[in-house]
Amino acid sequence: MIKNRQALFSFYRPCVSFAGLAVLAGCASTPYVAQQSTGWIKDEVADSYVFGYPLVLMSTARDAAVGTDPGQAPFNTLHHAQALPPIGATNPPQPSVDTLDSTGWLDVGDEPVILSLPDSHGRYVDARVLDMWTNVVWSTGPQFATGAKGLRAQTIAFVGPGWQGDLPKGVKRVDVPTRNAWVSVRIQSNAARDLTAVRKLQRAIRLAPLSIYEGDAAPAVPPRSNANATAGANGTPAQQVAALDASGFFGRLADALPDSPPTPADPHALKFLSDLGVTPGNPVKLPKEPQALAAGLADGRERVGTPPTNVLSANGWNWFGDGVGNYGPDYALRAYAASTQPGIGTKDDEVRAVVTQDSDGNALNGANRYVIHFAANQLPPVRGFWSITAYTTDGALIESTPARLAVGDRYGARRNRDGSLDVVVSSTRSKTGNWLPAPRADMQLVLRLYAPKPQATDGSWQPPAVVRQ
Repeated sequence: MIKNRQALFSFYRPCVSFAGLAVLAGCASTPYVAQQSTGWIKDEVADSYVFGYPLVLMSTARDAAVGTDPGQAPFNTLHHAQALPPIGATNPPQPSVDTLDSTGWLDVGDEPVILSLPDSHGRYVDARVLDMWTNVVWSTGPQFATGAKGLRAQTIAFVGPGWQGDLPKGVKRVDVPTRNAWVSVRIQSNAARDLTAVRKLQRAIRLAPLSIYEGDAAPAVPPRSNANATAGANGTPAQQVAALDASGFFGRLADALPDSPPTPADPHALKFLSDLGVTPGNPVKLPKEPQALAAGLADGRERVGTPPTNVLSANGWNWFGDGVGNYGPDYALRAYAASTQPGIGTKDDEVRAVVTQDSDGNALNGANRYVIHFAANQLPPVRGFWSITAYTTDGALIESTPARLAVGDRYGARRNRDGSLDVVVSSTRSKTGNWLPAPRADMQLVLRLYAPKPQATDGSWQPPAVVRQ
């Protein structure tokens, strides 16, 4: 396992400690007190931004998705995608063309919520639940690690903090540390001809609070939590968060903390927030230092978008290793994962490797012709399946003729005589190899490994370079 070598908090800044402003008073006689009087604000704003980013992002995504408008669903209800993502779609960025997704938001504050999954009869199904800090509290990935080819029928109860009671017989209990959580069920789809079978499986999924599951109550639509939400907000949740100023960001964080205490508990991070006038459930009272606040916010945004040292990287590709999905106090990795691959699972669920440069370090552009050569013993190591898809730089799908949006083992990819495999990437159709249509502009490639084997995340395997021909 690759260890994280980055520390989020700087514990040895001159005249700054967890004692906060009281320590600053003791530094009043030092020659550089004027600089330090606002320097601590910048540093702690940046640290706290990285710490709180996943929770603010998740609460923004929840408020955009929960409701009764088209494309939304009430709490404890699934929204089923009925077709593959449209061309040009960027929300979410880099949409998968391999699965049809059923997603929803749980509210486990009053009672458990029950998820029943049908037998998939050998079809690949990926299901996961993330808490509001983006930690994976449950997923089906470990089931595939035991050699399963499909998903067996099962029922899981997601239980909120402090709930005591009995669950129906045969229901597995999973404790959720936050009041809300995000659920995703992704069913493998073999293009448009296969959608009827996928929709049949979607209809067999059941999600309901315990009282409704047992037939004791009628379905109800819980109120939408929209505190600090911006009416008419545009863009993806990540774009909305990036547009927040310090007051908006920390206001959302303070509002979300009572129902989503830090996991793991971190009094040091909460002390930094308290120093800044941010306390759970209360209006924020930030220092009246706009320049220091703005500088800290800019630093925090930059750090969220910078790959930490324990992100795996080879041949221009970047992907997450063993620590993804269960972050502990690795706040840098947690924030970066939330920013770049929202909803990512654990090392047993999925690997999503991204590349934007060729083997010479130049930006990928579909006007060129590239070859990705997998040696016979270096094909993507999966228990499920793998695919490569091309996107624009902002993560949108492109039109292609024929309508082949991905190349992979389930798309009939042809091997060479020696067992190796070549993927040809270009906007111009190739008569050799396995052609992946690309935009005639700068682009990015995403290699997805569903139910990856351990070597995909322990650093012993790496994707091959993208070589310009």
